[in-house]
Amino acid sequence: MRRTIFNDEHELFRQQFRRFVEREVEPKVAGWNQTGYCDRGTWRRMGEEGYLGANAPAQYGGSEAGFLYNVIVIEELAWVRAHPLLTLLHSDIVMPYIIQHGSEEQKARYLPATIRGEKILGICMTEPGGGSDLAAIRTTARRVGDDWVLNGSKIFITHGWSGDLFVVAARSDPAAARPHDGISLFLVEADTPGFTKNRRLEKLGLKGQDTGEIFLEDCRIPAANLLGKEGQGFKMMMAKLQQERLVVAVSAVAMCRRSLHDTSEYVKGRTAFGKPIAGFQNTQFKIAEMATEIELGQSLVDRVTQAHVAGEDVVTEVSMAKWWTTELHKRVTSQCLQLWGGYGFMVETPIAGDYADAAVSTIGGGTTEIMKVIISRRLGLG
Repeated sequence: MRRTIFNDEHELFRQQFRRFVEREVEPKVAGWNQTGYCDRGTWRRMGEEGYLGANAPAQYGGSEAGFLYNVIVIEELAWVRAHPLLTLLHSDIVMPYIIQHGSEEQKARYLPATIRGEKILGICMTEPGGGSDLAAIRTTARRVGDDWVLNGSKIFITHGWSGDLFVVAARSDPAAARPHDGISLFLVEADTPGFTKNRRLEKLGLKGQDTGEIFLEDCRIPAANLLGKEGQGFKMMMAKLQQERLVVAVSAVAMCRRSLHDTSEYVKGRTAFGKPIAGFQNTQFKIAEMATEIELGQSLVDRVTQAHVAGEDVVTEVSMAKWWTTELHKRVTSQCLQLWGGYGFMVETPIAGDYADAAVSTIGGGTTEIMKVIISRRLGLG
């Protein structure tokens, strides 16, 4: 079906960006998966072409074109499996923190370089043993004169190896009556003394997307690097999770489409018992079921995206979209791999990579279980 959230200008942008991706991104994906990270030259090229600041203020180098352009970037990168070039984290999750909560000095200092692709952004929330419980953050931030001194550790940090600037969540008031009231956010540059990129973590999937462990040991930053107001960090993070979880859903549906497309082509060419396996009713039914579910997921995501762009509070619906589409992502890749037979288990086939990559979908950005808790509470059930 025709997707009504995009207009003719969006479609022209998609065609333009698709040509860029085919020329400058897709040929590099295999190499990124071997090295474990995306090269900085491609980030700069993305910035030069205006693909990192579509929704950012013009005064800092952005286009102010709107969030839907970023959605197109996410979908087209997902189609070529360019997971190491994680613009959804850079442009749609971390950059909005600086745009909305940064001081004029912070925005002038950091946004132009991030929009140009010269500085790669990351966010340090998750801690060892903490998981989804952000209110239990143990990393501390102690005010010492005109500085803040940070101590603690963070884990599962995307861009934890290649990132240049991080939004770090830390406990600035350990005596706060409510745990989440004592959390603040800070901007920390990767070359700050005491900020250590400990190691790049080996993962089941997303091999080219660097994920690291970070230590902060007497990491001293200027007081001016406090992002927003002291003690408001938890509220700021909660406010940004609507868009974070939406872009995860956008990406999940796009990846489902690619897996199904490749599988549909494969079953047309693979023969068994004297005919293409596409001719067997089981194959036809499986593909018909997956195609239907993907269309359902796309319709939900598009509707929620439209409401999000309009400024509506759709935390409930975004949570629904996030858990449903990421569970769909795992289900589709599993069923597609089955249709590939033994070849699907071979790492040289794309579906094997899709299957491994999908494993984290229901964890990152909030687990399926957390999404259901949010939905239940907002339905008045607890």
